[in-house]
Amino acid sequence: MNRGLPTPRTLLFVAALLVPVTGAAQDDDSAADTVTRFLNAQRTDFEEVALRIWEWAEVGYQEEKSSGLLQEQLTAAGFSVEAGVAGMPTAFMAEWGAGGPVIGILAEYDALPGITQQAVPEPLERHDVGAGHACGHHLFGTASVAAGLAAKEWLERSGTPGRIRVYGTPAEEGGAGKVYMVRGGLFEDVDAVLAWHPGDRNDASPGDSLANLSAKFRFRGVSAHAAGAPDQGRSALDAVEAMNFMVNLMREHVHERSRIHYVITRGGEAPNVVPNFAEVYYYNRHPSVEVARSNWDRILKAADAAALGTGTTVEHEIIHGLYNMLPNEHIGRLLFDNLNTVGGFAYNDEERAFAEAIQEHLQNPRPIGSQEEVAEWRRTPAGGSTDVADVSWVVPTAQFRTATWVPGTPAHSWQAIAAGGTTIGLKGMHIAAQVLARTVTDLFSDPSHIEAALDELDAARGPDFEYVPLVGDRPPPLDYRR
Repeated sequence: MNRGLPTPRTLLFVAALLVPVTGAAQDDDSAADTVTRFLNAQRTDFEEVALRIWEWAEVGYQEEKSSGLLQEQLTAAGFSVEAGVAGMPTAFMAEWGAGGPVIGILAEYDALPGITQQAVPEPLERHDVGAGHACGHHLFGTASVAAGLAAKEWLERSGTPGRIRVYGTPAEEGGAGKVYMVRGGLFEDVDAVLAWHPGDRNDASPGDSLANLSAKFRFRGVSAHAAGAPDQGRSALDAVEAMNFMVNLMREHVHERSRIHYVITRGGEAPNVVPNFAEVYYYNRHPSVEVARSNWDRILKAADAAALGTGTTVEHEIIHGLYNMLPNEHIGRLLFDNLNTVGGFAYNDEERAFAEAIQEHLQNPRPIGSQEEVAEWRRTPAGGSTDVADVSWVVPTAQFRTATWVPGTPAHSWQAIAAGGTTIGLKGMHIAAQVLARTVTDLFSDPSHIEAALDELDAARGPDFEYVPLVGDRPPPLDYRR
């Protein structure tokens, strides 16, 4: 596919990580100078990593090549890498350093199923894959690994005690990979966690998210000829429709910030056969875990009532359960300051033409040029859900966004996939890596930041807080995308 970019070649950049740069001038560099010089020197190679992951477009818990590629970069740079952590084959934990605090960086790399797009500014599907990076996780994972390697470079040069840890977190899109890592205690010794996300603007404001419980409800009935013996059938599809009807009535009587949505994933095979099996997949969200749990109890009762009324049986499988985000504003301020220092980027002529063509397909385009700016600091309301939230309740956590998409582009869109496969996405990724690496060095250089962040977390979650995962004790749903 022609995206106006070089075809990815064999990745050899890790060898450069092992070659020390000498000279007195290097020794006098600031931390920011060190990590920026490192990222600039390896920029093309990191871009090729991201584009490979974009090409593969592997969905949750199936990111074998994407996870493996990122692990290769970390291993070759001297990190100790543990693969398959928390019962997830595509999850990993990589660490370098000794003593001092432990700073974690989250890396995601799963794609979204059912949406594909070439790196062109008009709708044009790919036919070689069934998924696409409509949320930009190919950029997310690569920038996080790049930042970890840059932070390692600075730690090694400066002799600063501390450990940098990169978490490879699969299946963010509905699979809740980080929840199982939290449940498994993989963050218990971590002092602070940083993350970022692709977007259509540069923004480090502390953002909330929605707690989310999801499950697949499976109804089982009795098959029969729909015309010749309908009295002998018990329709599982009727049960699904009855459940959906009751839940839709329930919407009037839940908190206004609740969000409940579903898709019927199995509804029968032929109209003249009473379906003996049907399945509906529900998401249930709210800004607070408590209200989400309350709504969930009512949804479960609707499912039981639907089965009772249709003469069927029902069972449900929790697919994921996520807390609401608890953003750490102290660390967020560090991210904000570094994002302001690094700044956005201007489009060249080719990128501007691409952006203008993309905006012809957007409902709410924002001004081209806004990607050069950084949004003002403000508390942003909840809109979606993320498994980063569970991490944020057990360790001080902050994240930010950079403009990897054309201004006005919504997430989970073909426009996001398209821009993510071009230099627009790659430039935003480079900014993210710099902000992450600079903030890591800030935290290592001044331990008072970590103390302040922990004090903030303790105050926010209260003295009696105990983390109880919403997924219960179920194993990771490794086949949820199959």
